[in-house]
Amino acid sequence: MLVPLSILFGALLTVVTAFAIGRTILRRTCVELYRGEEDALAFVLGSAVLSGLVFAISALGIARRGVFLAIAAAAILVAVRRGAHRNVRPRFKPLPRFWRNLFFAGFTVFTVLYFFSAMAPEFSPDGVSYHLSFVARYAREHGFVRIPWNLYAQLSQGIELLYLMAFLFGKHSAAALVHYSFLLALVLAVVSYGRRIGYPVAGLAAGLLVYASPVVGIDGTSAYIDVAVACILFAVFYFVQLWDAQRSTGLLMIAGLLAGFAYAAKYTAILALPYAAVYVFWRTRKIVPVALVTACALVLIAPWVIKDVVWAGNPVAPMFNRWFPNPWVHISFEHGWTQSLALYDLPSRIAIPMEAAVRGGKLGGLLGPIFLLIPLGLFALRIQEGRRILAAAALFTLPYFANIGTRFLIPALPFYALSLALVLTEMRLILATVVIAHCILSWPSVARTYASGSAWRLGRVPAKQALRIESEQSWLGRKQPDYAIARLFEEKTPAGSRILAMNGTPEAYTNRTVLVRFQSGEGETMGDIFFAAFAPDFQPRCAERFQFAPREVRKIRAVETGPGVAGLHWSIHEFRVYQGRSELARRPEWRLTAQPNPWEAQLAFDNSPVTRWQSWQPFEPGMFVEVDFGRLRTIDAVQLEGPTDCSAHSLRLDGLTADGKWTTLDPQRDISPLDPSPFMGKAAMRELKQRGIDYLFLRDTDFGAADVIENPEAWGLSLAGQASGGRLYRIDAGYPRLETGEHAILSRP
Repeated sequence: MLVPLSILFGALLTVVTAFAIGRTILRRTCVELYRGEEDALAFVLGSAVLSGLVFAISALGIARRGVFLAIAAAAILVAVRRGAHRNVRPRFKPLPRFWRNLFFAGFTVFTVLYFFSAMAPEFSPDGVSYHLSFVARYAREHGFVRIPWNLYAQLSQGIELLYLMAFLFGKHSAAALVHYSFLLALVLAVVSYGRRIGYPVAGLAAGLLVYASPVVGIDGTSAYIDVAVACILFAVFYFVQLWDAQRSTGLLMIAGLLAGFAYAAKYTAILALPYAAVYVFWRTRKIVPVALVTACALVLIAPWVIKDVVWAGNPVAPMFNRWFPNPWVHISFEHGWTQSLALYDLPSRIAIPMEAAVRGGKLGGLLGPIFLLIPLGLFALRIQEGRRILAAAALFTLPYFANIGTRFLIPALPFYALSLALVLTEMRLILATVVIAHCILSWPSVARTYASGSAWRLGRVPAKQALRIESEQSWLGRKQPDYAIARLFEEKTPAGSRILAMNGTPEAYTNRTVLVRFQSGEGETMGDIFFAAFAPDFQPRCAERFQFAPREVRKIRAVETGPGVAGLHWSIHEFRVYQGRSELARRPEWRLTAQPNPWEAQLAFDNSPVTRWQSWQPFEPGMFVEVDFGRLRTIDAVQLEGPTDCSAHSLRLDGLTADGKWTTLDPQRDISPLDPSPFMGKAAMRELKQRGIDYLFLRDTDFGAADVIENPEAWGLSLAGQASGGRLYRIDAGYPRLETGEHAILSRP
């Protein structure tokens, strides 16, 4: 029973601390709240403050159990003392008996499922691959550490910092329980808001519609952040409406702080700030209250912006890399990433409603068929409360079209549920039928009969697993097949090992450093090195030679003058400079640069056939690769070696002469084929080894895996182990790097 107790302790310590902080602030600011609504709003507000405190603690490198216990004790003590001297407003009017019983019946049944699901060993895809992998690393290092090999680490992590506090005591499941607490707070807030505006039945119905939704249930009981974001956004909306009624400066400050917390939780939730600011300006026509809201929001926004500027060179990393170029995320990846998220595998966006509400397979979860009735909620525009709710719903839906996964509708879902319930509130029988039907259709065993088999949703109540009657290893082995991969890493590699993988793994269950090919610029470059060992498209296949009269230059620059072939990137395996028949030897005083991607310019000058400089974006006029010799040198030829796209662009060769001016060299251009070996496995492995990679993990379905399986010794690899359809190889050897002037041709051993 020690494990379940530690899980509960870690989660409760975090939740109670947040609640205590929030209640203290609410009571010090003399906010007029009913008893029911104070509980939910206090937790969300306290979470914002606690998240900011954990950021400071993590930045100082003192994220330890003792520190968090001290914070919790202080917060609880202050809250208890303040609570003894505060008269809270009376309770809401009693709820209609039928609706109260209906709500608590549905709420109780789903709570049993949700509580045990959250407490069971965490196996959610994103939870174990990155949300909790960062938390686990921060816990080991007692605070923030740079993780440049994973672009997700550059996102704001305000919710993950709350998970960190819980994780230190209860590990992965404690973090999931903290997220579940946000779901409880969200439902309570929705119900309370309905009661506050005079529509208690609508609040109860909307709360249950949200709570029972299959995608909300599994997301809210996993170590994700979408339900928490929805709770924060609804709290911002709630406090703005409270301010509008009470016109309290304290409420303005709280709304601003929560708007900042929304950004800290997730970038797209930044819309909470313009929502609050515009609403306040609309109601007051004054700048001062807007400035106050913005200033309070910046308290929780600024730390994440500063962190990204310092560590990633991009204040909104990992996005907008064309505006803020950096070596950590390639522009081409961002472009492809955003394109894929905008459509998934759907033929068109017309298919979204049925897929998101009923099927759930392609969009990763389902809301429940009842949410096909959302358009009826537009009739709520007839009343003022409905217009305000629908305005917030429309605003918070905007980010969805950048990523159409079902769970990204969750932040706007409470508003849609409220609008629908408001419309049906005068038809109580129909509303009751809708709510009951939704609960029945959302129950896992029923949803299984109509939803896609691959839809992300909960299963049976995992009571034995939550109580650890069935071991964590046994449960994860069945529910998360890739868990065996994490165990393989732990058992077959020494501490501190760095592993290159082509696809994601459950990194939250291993303390090894796993570089996934598509999760960083570094990973993409190393993936290309692996592919260059055997794939012709990644090898030097043509030589573009520029011959001209001998010229004395300090710098030489190859400049792109045209748009090139659409979709292709500029690549240079080797940039060779000649004086007569002799190639100039690379020297330490040479200074290399390129535009774009200056960070990898040296890959065009390392004399390795498995590395190359790339633009990582389509051809554009003005791109260049340049070498500064450090002094005047007489040269008469330049040869650029690249893949099979040498004729796909138009280059100009410029030289910086003794008078300090750039001069076009007007060379003769000749293109000839190169014939490198079809196999350069050991060369690739040596390059990876030099970049700090100790092991290579390949799934049997990965591109190139079959070649490695056939003869790992030819690659300089040794099989260390295998699990879940994948193999772990130790990198043992590779050819030494070729000296300048040698032909970059390797043959199969």
